[in-house]
Amino acid sequence: MEDFDEFVRARGDALLRYGFVLAGNSEDAADLVQEALARLGDAWPRVRKKHDPEGYVRTTMVRLHIRSWRRRRREDLVAAVPERGEPDRYGDADLWAELQELPRKQRAVLVLRYYEDLSDKEIAEILGVSRGTVRSQAARALDKLRIKRVLQEAR
Repeated sequence: MEDFDEFVRARGDALLRYGFVLAGNSEDAADLVQEALARLGDAWPRVRKKHDPEGYVRTTMVRLHIRSWRRRRREDLVAAVPERGEPDRYGDADLWAELQELPRKQRAVLVLRYYEDLSDKEIAEILGVSRGTVRSQAARALDKLRIKRVLQEAR
């Protein structure tokens, strides 16, 4: 099986993209990846024997992300709003901007459901919530995105 350095070289960019989808910005994404890989490095002898070390890292990243928004429980306020955000390196900038406007839990549910293609049961286990909560958070998030699109089209 591949060693830790090979794993990081092979999957590092994909993990960074995943972190970007979760966190909504490249700085927090890099922090998530770094912390998750540090934890993986400590557990590598045990984790590499399993069939999916990347799944371990992704689950760790989701849990770290959830822990951070549970600690904050609110959005960070800034004194000045920038005219434009940083250019999106990973895809459709409008989609990422819309996802960033969602509450963190709703964003995490959508990322896990549509980006990672996980079932409600798997998402519930990762987030530590019930399947009903996963479904309600997904429905609320999709409703917010639909309403925003309708309002934009009406302009």
